[in-house]
Amino acid sequence: PPVDREQRMAESRQRLEQLSIPGPEGPLEALLARPNAKPRGQCVVCHPHPLHGGAMTNKVVYTLAAAALASGFVSLRFNFRGVGASAGTHDYGRGEVQDVIAAVRWLGQREGDLPLFLAGFSFGSQMALRAAATVHPRWLVTVGTPSSGYIPGAEPGPPGCPWLAIHGRDDEVVDCATTQAWLAGFTPPPRFEIVDGTGHFFHRHLGELRALVEPFLAQAA
Repeated sequence: PPVDREQRMAESRQRLEQLSIPGPEGPLEALLARPNAKPRGQCVVCHPHPLHGGAMTNKVVYTLAAAALASGFVSLRFNFRGVGASAGTHDYGRGEVQDVIAAVRWLGQREGDLPLFLAGFSFGSQMALRAAATVHPRWLVTVGTPSSGYIPGAEPGPPGCPWLAIHGRDDEVVDCATTQAWLAGFTPPPRFEIVDGTGHFFHRHLGELRALVEPFLAQAA
């Protein structure tokens, strides 16, 4: 999807580095932003469904990355295999989990032993949740999380860290009540926050999304 003017201007004020990082099927296209001060953590954000226009330039993904950056995290967004300049083809969730793990490991090798904040939107939230079992984040945020598993016969387990799940009450893509019921079955369940008056893409409510994420990162430190 095209990046709107406001987002383009905001990104121009960040110290963005365009990268090609190693992935399981070849290079993954990525964007890295660094805070002005010494970072207190590192963040990887996962984008929505590749077959429905999902990419690292998505506004919700950008908002999550911006919240991490403002909270003092080195922030990495990347395109899943087959999206943009990333090598490979869509693998219906199986390979995309490995893409997340590869991105986290690359960032850890570059930044050292900084605590990890892992985040994802829609399809990306499922990928982040599944990768959490391997990469062990300190914080997890999932937005618009679909309850469908994508990978048949392989339901994700709890991430083992503080977990914030955010959903638009009027989500027209992923039903809010269905997701809330599904997440309530986790032990322990995530903190579940509903944003009123918005749908799946949080149009005109991105500030409310960010206002939930930044205090969560501060409280869970």
